[in-house]
Amino acid sequence: MDFELNDEQVMLRDTVRDLLTKTYDIETLRAVTDTERGWDPKVWQALAEIGILGLTIDEEDGGMGAGPVELSAVLGEIGRTLAPEPYLNGVVVPAALISDTADGPVRAELLGGLASGELLAAFAHTEAGDRWPYAAVATTASGDGEEVTLTGTKTEVLAGDSADKLVVSARNGAGNAGLYVVDADAQGVSRTPFRTHDRRRGAQITFDGAPALRLTADAEAAIARTEVLTQTALCAEAVGAMGRALELTVGYLKTRQQFGVTLSTFEALTHRAADMYVLLELASSLSVYATATLADGIADEIVASRAKLQICRSAREIGQESIQMHGGIGMTVEYPVGHYVSRLTAISHTLGDAEAHLTRLAKSVTDWDMVSIG
Repeated sequence: MDFELNDEQVMLRDTVRDLLTKTYDIETLRAVTDTERGWDPKVWQALAEIGILGLTIDEEDGGMGAGPVELSAVLGEIGRTLAPEPYLNGVVVPAALISDTADGPVRAELLGGLASGELLAAFAHTEAGDRWPYAAVATTASGDGEEVTLTGTKTEVLAGDSADKLVVSARNGAGNAGLYVVDADAQGVSRTPFRTHDRRRGAQITFDGAPALRLTADAEAAIARTEVLTQTALCAEAVGAMGRALELTVGYLKTRQQFGVTLSTFEALTHRAADMYVLLELASSLSVYATATLADGIADEIVASRAKLQICRSAREIGQESIQMHGGIGMTVEYPVGHYVSRLTAISHTLGDAEAHLTRLAKSVTDWDMVSIG
């Protein structure tokens, strides 16, 4: 397998990099994320115009029909710039669920709107007491046909504060889990926005007899596949963020002077920077592994956990070393490296932390044949 990007994929990556690096430096990022919306509609429209919003949506649904490799290339650039636009949670995740479970005019309307940038959606799934990979889905769906209503509370809906449509998991009277589409401004829907430590946005959303449209296909299978896609995308974003954090740290060591010489002349610090590079390469390799597996049409939860475990470990070490080698400046909001560490920490705790993924992998050990030597 060729692990290098082809010419078209390089062009895609460079186009996104050019757009985002011209838009976001640390001052602009802080200013944009301090606004009520938390991201820039002009950047969102620019992403729509170059086809990024419809990247993973099939061509017949108004998108580009690209795969996981292209998605990972885009997420890597988002990670490098810390761009706050809710691309993953507001487009990619709901589009994947809708593509798996909807058909007819509903599918065309939702996916077409997401690809054009006219519509922003969010996946409302997590509830109080949930801990990945277990989701209770206590929200209830009452009625049938066009008379379905939802009742319950979703606690952590990323991008839910600005979403126009919500893809909601709920159980019907028989206890079967399903996916439902709800207008975010419908009667019976109330949102309590929140802001995360990495300057992203979301909302707690309560449904009180909110009208909903049921999507038809198997919800549990669609959610499982989408979680693997999300894990893979987060890994790619984290690699981009770690790479930039390392670049900032090396640049600081080459310019900051102490005792009349640059910090890069101290052997202990260069060894620590080299260790950071090794951790980055480990994370990058596992991210490529997960992306390649998904590109082959295999949504393997174990592969995703292997990649996420290494991402969590590398992110923690690279983040700590970046802060420490920057000294006091690394802790300030005026300097970018702390923002990278904050984002890496958030990624490491999204859809399972290192301990959760290690537990999953440990439980799967008996699923493999023993290797005997001799």
